[in-house]
Amino acid sequence: MKNSVRLRLSVLMLLEYFIWGAWYVTMGTYLMSSLEVNATQVGAAYANLSIAAIISPFFVGLVADRFFSAQKVLGTLHLMGAATLYYISTVEHFQKFWWLILLYTLLYMPTMSLVNSISFSQMEDPDKEFPRIRVLGTVGWIAAGLLIGFMELETSFMTFRIAAYCSLVLGILSFFLPSTPPTGKSASISAILGLDALVLFKKRSFIVFFVSSILVCIPLAFYYNFANPFLNDIGMENAAAKMTLGQVSELLFMLLMPLAFKRLGIKKMMLIGIFAWVIRYLLFAYGDIGPGIWMLYFGIILHGVCYDFFFVTGQIYIDKKSKPSFRNSAQGLITFATYGVGMFIGSFVSGAVTDDFLVNINDILSYQWESIWLVPAIIALLVGLLFMFFFREKLVGTLEVDNKVSHILTVTDNRGQKDFEGGLADSADLKTER
Repeated sequence: MKNSVRLRLSVLMLLEYFIWGAWYVTMGTYLMSSLEVNATQVGAAYANLSIAAIISPFFVGLVADRFFSAQKVLGTLHLMGAATLYYISTVEHFQKFWWLILLYTLLYMPTMSLVNSISFSQMEDPDKEFPRIRVLGTVGWIAAGLLIGFMELETSFMTFRIAAYCSLVLGILSFFLPSTPPTGKSASISAILGLDALVLFKKRSFIVFFVSSILVCIPLAFYYNFANPFLNDIGMENAAAKMTLGQVSELLFMLLMPLAFKRLGIKKMMLIGIFAWVIRYLLFAYGDIGPGIWMLYFGIILHGVCYDFFFVTGQIYIDKKSKPSFRNSAQGLITFATYGVGMFIGSFVSGAVTDDFLVNINDILSYQWESIWLVPAIIALLVGLLFMFFFREKLVGTLEVDNKVSHILTVTDNRGQKDFEGGLADSADLKTER
């Protein structure tokens, strides 16, 4: 890849995630303080992103990929998004705000797929080149949090204006990105929804994984929607900036994942990810900005374990369980289930639960955060127990025995039991598929 192309793609990824991080993390705080809405309405606003996540694959697969160059669609969407974000910063009523956020998320969500498509089209070795470009996205998210936090803009409409200005810049720059012409082919609706991968539901373990993935999004929504309002409510300074420690830990734990796979395997890694949510919310429930502030910091830093060990490991599990003919459909199915259905449910549940623990003390409304955070902790615990007792990690492949290969029909990690069956084949290669 030419240095000029690498530079443009790096700036593209940096701005793409800076725009998202500039308004998304603090939207709940802004709504509750500036527009004076309740927690249920905050959940409804965040649910729009899930609605957009469900709809955007149809736009990309059926329209953008088929008729238009990716960089031109990307530029147009970001220019329209810039205007929408600026308009959002001027509204004072929640109903109008809700519709505008829905419009903006419908414009923004397709850009994530388009950014990846443009990047991959310029790479000869994506396995090595893409991570170096994608990491700039996390840097952009961190930069947005640091800027908003240290400028003390978490309750200000300026978060949307900053995102709008950056969206305007990215919209213009997009037209100067490397050309990525349309393929002329549109994905089928079944492929977009992942219906080709329904064959995986013949296995009980996949059903457990699928249900667990949806349910664990409920605790995830509590963090995304209300962590920043919580930290601001209890008096933490520069909360948005300090929450970027979660993205830093995400980068670090991503580097540790290859070693973790080797030592732990998929099931144990995903269990660690689920139970990390339990620990995080217990820390939030009992932490404070006094002697217990370390608990809040530790809870934020656990984001790397929570996200990487469950969601990223889950994507790898899907890749290993799927045949090449429906691998993309399987990834689409789990994305639809988590960021679409799971986060949609989680947004409304988190809002309703938070509102249930709003109490009037001496004519002052106050959120009982200890009780609020115990709810997602209990949900995560139940999901973890479900996954622990009903998910069976299986290996199907071959095992080298004295320079020959014995076919393994079933290998499970439950209670250390292993079953080996089959004859010997003339091969010295060891091939194991999780």
